[in-house]
Amino acid sequence: MHVTSKDGTRIAYDKVGTGPTLIVVNGALATRAGGAELAQLLAPNFTVYSYDRRGRGDSGDNKPYSVKREIEDLEAVIDAAGGSALVYGKSSGAALALEATSSLGGKVKKLAIYEAPYSEAEGAAREWRAFRSSLDATLAAGRRADAVAQFMKFVGAPDEAIAKMKASPAWPQMEAMAPTLAYDNAVLGDDRAVPVARAAKIKAVTLVMDGSASQEAMPFMRPTADKIAKAIPKAQRRTVEGQAHDVSAKALAPILARFFGEGG
Repeated sequence: MHVTSKDGTRIAYDKVGTGPTLIVVNGALATRAGGAELAQLLAPNFTVYSYDRRGRGDSGDNKPYSVKREIEDLEAVIDAAGGSALVYGKSSGAALALEATSSLGGKVKKLAIYEAPYSEAEGAAREWRAFRSSLDATLAAGRRADAVAQFMKFVGAPDEAIAKMKASPAWPQMEAMAPTLAYDNAVLGDDRAVPVARAAKIKAVTLVMDGSASQEAMPFMRPTADKIAKAIPKAQRRTVEGQAHDVSAKALAPILARFFGEGG
């Protein structure tokens, strides 16, 4: 299935389950297939929409890119689903979901986010600007494989892990999505700081999560989640025990089902 966004971009989505509408917003280098297990686990209680963000999977990618257009993509899916929805976002998808909820008002009834990767650690803004500049140059040169490797290195993947990814069947699809890494960077902003002013505008009840196992590799995730939760007026805060950035669908599904099911 697909819906057409305001700028004419076709956005592909899958729909499964019965009950209140819940939309899943994925992170970097992910297609809607990445949310399939979570969607199936939530399907007994929710009508789950998983969609390909622009430039990924079966969705189009009209230029120029802007965060506003990505918000319009999510709004188009919400409208196709009946005009309002529960929204869950992970990683850069969490940042996009936060931005969308801030600007779409009552269209997002409840929001849950897992490890939006803002960072205000010492030196993080400087490293972020250098990474963005370098990635943009790599993409401009058409070196998609190098761009994916660059991103993986930036987020902490060791060389051996990157080598294994390059040898995996998933690598060609990751290469195809490489240009969207710049989109994720744009969503996180110029300095990757927590967007406190926009978070403060969110009226939806919001669940802000991080994983206890992220502390070692990504110690900034905990203070980031704390700051987001403090900024959103109706926020709940939770650390998911034993989970890292690549959170297990089995661990997450009951938490989301409980949160989104509260109060109808």
